[in-house]
Amino acid sequence: MENKKIPYKIYLEESEMPTSWYNLRADMINKPAPLLNPATGQPLSAKELSAVFCDELVQQELDDTTPFIEIPEEIRNFYKMYRPSPLVRAYCLEEKLQTPAKIYYKFEGNNTSGSHKLNSAIAQAYYAKKQGLKGVTTETGAGQWGTALSMACSYLDLDCKVYMVKVSYEQKPFRREVMRTYGASVVPSPSETTEVGRKILAEHPGTNGSLGCAISEAVEVAGKDPNYRYVLGSVLNQVMLHQSVIGLEAKKAMDKYDIKPDIIIGCAGGGSNLGGLIAPFMGEKIKGQADYRIIAVEPASCPSFTRGKYAYDFCDTGMICPLAKMYTLGSGFMPSPNHAGGLRFHGMSSTLSQLYDDGLMEAVSVEQTEVFEAAVQFARVEGILPAPESSHAIRVAIDEALKCKETGEEKTIVFGLTGTGYFDLFAYEKFNNGDMSDYIPTDEEIAASLANLPKV
Repeated sequence: MENKKIPYKIYLEESEMPTSWYNLRADMINKPAPLLNPATGQPLSAKELSAVFCDELVQQELDDTTPFIEIPEEIRNFYKMYRPSPLVRAYCLEEKLQTPAKIYYKFEGNNTSGSHKLNSAIAQAYYAKKQGLKGVTTETGAGQWGTALSMACSYLDLDCKVYMVKVSYEQKPFRREVMRTYGASVVPSPSETTEVGRKILAEHPGTNGSLGCAISEAVEVAGKDPNYRYVLGSVLNQVMLHQSVIGLEAKKAMDKYDIKPDIIIGCAGGGSNLGGLIAPFMGEKIKGQADYRIIAVEPASCPSFTRGKYAYDFCDTGMICPLAKMYTLGSGFMPSPNHAGGLRFHGMSSTLSQLYDDGLMEAVSVEQTEVFEAAVQFARVEGILPAPESSHAIRVAIDEALKCKETGEEKTIVFGLTGTGYFDLFAYEKFNNGDMSDYIPTDEEIAASLANLPKV
């Protein structure tokens, strides 16, 4: 391989780490629609939100005017355990594909939780501790968020109650045990431990659950104890804010070597990883300072962007949470249990939904067998076993690189590698055995779910 000016891994110095999060909403021309009180149909006030979320996080959730919000020193010190994370040039993948494209990935799996989720988990746990709370409740899909939050809560001596989507609870026992090792209690959702859980089980006997179900249970538990608050690992504006460290670091690393990306790709479930990665690049695009092609990649089994409706909907299946305007498949939509990744939320971040509706980004959906083909190809040449979620972005990055091979264009592609897949070996086993199948919901199934959208 010829000598390259750009190293395989670009690391920032500790002194170059972001000291503020970037609030993309401050630069958006069309702001995300506000959360609504489902009882009144009016925008939720800070006081109403404070019954569910930590006070400081409420202020971050509602702030769409402050471009930069300082990262507290305690959180920056925690970040130093695993940040800055590397921006990696995928030389081996480029060579294997024989593409003129230059491929980079921002790797977020170099921490104990194995994913980018820790960036927001420590922030949310910090504000809960600062408020004097006893603990927090949450949901988790594939388990990355629950793992990250349990680690953050353990570090700060907070109690952590996790409701884990039942199908993942059963398929990913080791992820569950990591949470328990960090001291969290983990309950498969829907469960008999909450009123909403019992209601969902009565209406959907034998259900494998969904993030919407788990959110309902976690919110109910937090709402009954003033010493607890609910925290969420994706979707919310505050989470996009915390995850902006990914994009800020990536852009600074690229600027060091005068690298200008043409295409930026991220997997999309609720939107935390994608929103964090694209934040500073999207800010430049909005302000006309640069132009990037930004692609959200979602699973064909849960295609909220590509087949959903842009409308107000409940964020949870039990319909006890606020209404958010987003691309949604309906809060009652139950993704296929054979989908191996954690991208199972029925809706998409309000921030990303507004950007998509404004035509500032694209979205594609991919089937899971194609995703795992890309995951295996990547693992064999780049030496990292990627998380199924991340592998959605890998799939499209490879596809775009192959298009460059056909046209001869030397485009620069950047994608988010959100984490590792070492707790996802059940899914890899199914793929390697040839037992993995694809499921794409029918138009009728999606229409039936969308028919129950709230009237706003």
